[in-house]
Amino acid sequence: MNRSLRGILAGGLLALSPLPLLAQSAKPVTPGKAGSDAPVVAKPASAAPTTGKPAPAGPVKPGLQASMDRGKLVYTQQCLACHQADAGGVPRMNPPLIKTKWILGDKTTLVQVVLKGMTGPIDVDGDNYHNVMAPHSELSDQQIADVLTYVRNNFGNKAKAVSAAEVKAIRAQTK
Repeated sequence: MNRSLRGILAGGLLALSPLPLLAQSAKPVTPGKAGSDAPVVAKPASAAPTTGKPAPAGPVKPGLQASMDRGKLVYTQQCLACHQADAGGVPRMNPPLIKTKWILGDKTTLVQVVLKGMTGPIDVDGDNYHNVMAPHSELSDQQIADVLTYVRNNFGNKAKAVSAAEVKAIRAQTK
């Protein structure tokens, strides 16, 4: 049995770490392509499909908790890879989203960062971060409001919610 296959899930084999398999192949990897020597890594059935597009905002439910529930989904799809599951960021690369003036302060600046992205070094509480943040202007006003409300009210943060109407007004001014 191939040593790189580390576990079995109901319904098939799972390579928990595809790195040993990838290291054995000098060919470009195209997982799942017929006739390819590349490994096929199973995904859990519950995994959301990755289409490159953000999930739709879904029906708008009233209330802070509903906004935060939708925002958590957007955070998971759009923010988690750089800012991490605990919002702690990555030292010298991606800033934390925990109790900083960027998160707890002016909503307009925060919405503009999401819409336009950010380049160059950023100082957060005396530490410099240098990674580029891509713009997320493809997100709807509701999605931006929800994700910012989620971040501003999780990870030890406590701040006012951001509304879709506020995002819409800021977006109109940010061209």
